[in-house]
Amino acid sequence: MHFLDQAKIYVRSGHGGPGAVSFRREKYIEYGGPDGGDGGKGADIVFEAVAGLNTLIDFRYTQHFRAPRGKGGAGQNKTGAGGKDLVIQVPVGTQVLSEDKEHVLMDFTRVGERKVFLRGGDGGRGNLSYKSSTNRAPRQHGTGWPGEEAWVWLRLKLLADAGLVGLPNAGKSTFINAVTNAKAKVGDYAFTTTRPQLGVVKHKGREFVIADIPGLIEGAADGAGIGDRFLGHIERCKVLLHLVDAHGDDPGAAYRTVREELEAYGAGLTDKPEVIVLNKADLLDDELTEALTAELAEASGADVLPMSGVSGQGVEAVLDRLLAAIPMEQAASPGTDAADGEDPIEWSPI
Repeated sequence: MHFLDQAKIYVRSGHGGPGAVSFRREKYIEYGGPDGGDGGKGADIVFEAVAGLNTLIDFRYTQHFRAPRGKGGAGQNKTGAGGKDLVIQVPVGTQVLSEDKEHVLMDFTRVGERKVFLRGGDGGRGNLSYKSSTNRAPRQHGTGWPGEEAWVWLRLKLLADAGLVGLPNAGKSTFINAVTNAKAKVGDYAFTTTRPQLGVVKHKGREFVIADIPGLIEGAADGAGIGDRFLGHIERCKVLLHLVDAHGDDPGAAYRTVREELEAYGAGLTDKPEVIVLNKADLLDDELTEALTAELAEASGADVLPMSGVSGQGVEAVLDRLLAAIPMEQAASPGTDAADGEDPIEWSPI
């Protein structure tokens, strides 16, 4: 499945149906009169967050959504049927933005969340509603109110508890493969990760979701490398896991480079709790590991954990630190009630 986190679509709600012009023509009834019913209401455009989706790829092939209009009224004061609402299903974490991307119109963070975006037009009045003491046989009617239309952007921000950041080849994909069932691509060249990856970590009776994004390089905020477009996927994370390659030229400089790009992006990323890890430490002796850890701790002003995603050295300590930064979730999974003693549905990113 291809990953797509932004899509532009056109939406239009349904027009209201026209009112009817009709008169009673019944045998043995002396007085007739108008009996045209009102038109039906046009269908609404509704967005709904559903489980099982983690990409907006469907909106690359279907970009126009037009809701049906209401049916026309009929004689005997019959109101036309309303149009059936057009429900657009999106992944959890999707935001609906204005065409200029300046305003967030809707934000979906829970499975089953459902919101009306554009309301359908009201139906037109039938000629019965125009009847008055001075207009006993009206022939006018309403044609129905038009629906609303708009171009909007859909932007997906994946929901994860922890976010992986670091320079390319810092070992992020190796780590997420080691602690989850994700099958992220691993290679000995830069930018092996070209799209975000999600995985579920099970550790000490708890579960949390971790997100891996493509590596950042100096100037990413200005478009260098893959740029910072995927940083939106860690905006909702509760903690950042910052991996630094122990075999780099200068671990302290590598740490500062990533932090500067996070600060340039904004959105409060530098204010989030951070777990700093010196990765690939299995190939270093104890003395060198201790020296590089101290150097990185001085550059970051925080504790540093040595680790190796390949050998598993230090992984348990890193997961413990992440768990401590992620608050316990009391709510059961969607569709279950923890109070009833039912087993919660296991979460899956796909």
